[in-house]
Amino acid sequence: MRKTRVDRKFAELGKRREKGFIAYLGAGDPCLEDTVDIVLRLEDAGVDVVELGLPFSDPLADGHVNQEAAARALEAGSTFDGVMDSIVQIRKRSEIPLIFYAYMNPLLVRGFENSIRAAAQAGADGFLLLDLPFEEAGPYRQALKQNNLNAIQLITPTTPDERIDKIVKRASGFVYCVSREGVTGVQDKLAEGAGALVNRIKAKTDCPVALGFGIGTPEQAHDAARLADAVVVGSAIVSKFNHNPHTPEGRANAAAFVGEIVNAVKGV
Repeated sequence: MRKTRVDRKFAELGKRREKGFIAYLGAGDPCLEDTVDIVLRLEDAGVDVVELGLPFSDPLADGHVNQEAAARALEAGSTFDGVMDSIVQIRKRSEIPLIFYAYMNPLLVRGFENSIRAAAQAGADGFLLLDLPFEEAGPYRQALKQNNLNAIQLITPTTPDERIDKIVKRASGFVYCVSREGVTGVQDKLAEGAGALVNRIKAKTDCPVALGFGIGTPEQAHDAARLADAVVVGSAIVSKFNHNPHTPEGRANAAAFVGEIVNAVKGV
């Protein structure tokens, strides 16, 4: 398998001894044209990787902020094909690594291999499949590999060591460490035990480990970056872009907020 943009980005970060920053964004929120603009603004703010939520009507792993973002995207008419076209538009102007945060239903309904092939052709770099059990993932991981896409694996605080061993052996791109039990959403502080979980994972793999779920302030991001190779921030970014006016000035204000968190991560 050839190296993806995600692989190359983490290799660059490693050489510079620099922590990575991954930003989550709901694709199609508030519309697909704006998604292109926001991704480019995130890149300008220093984001290393963008995680795009593929709109789905029943996002079980998400808290209310990201659920509402998916609902807005669907209400605005976002479709699978429309999201893929937005990736094509981004690729005309940027090589920032892009991964999809996705549930299986929107992929299976069109045929999983067809969906994966379309994403690869559009310019995506990988998938994080939220509701695909590891034990059932073999054929789907193979489809990702055949299309040169990273298979991002999730590990949670309740994952036993024996299962971590199996998961990391099949991970590519990076391992997503969920900092706490529950759904996405900004919390008051970084979850206790997050560092211990990151260490358990890093003891079993050389794959970069990204820490996410619940991180929403520069202080929390700084603390997370001291533990992991990269930090994922989602709900705080989605909320900031949603609550600012959908104007160039509003977008600039939201992007400046992201830049503050990026700087906190890069300062570790």
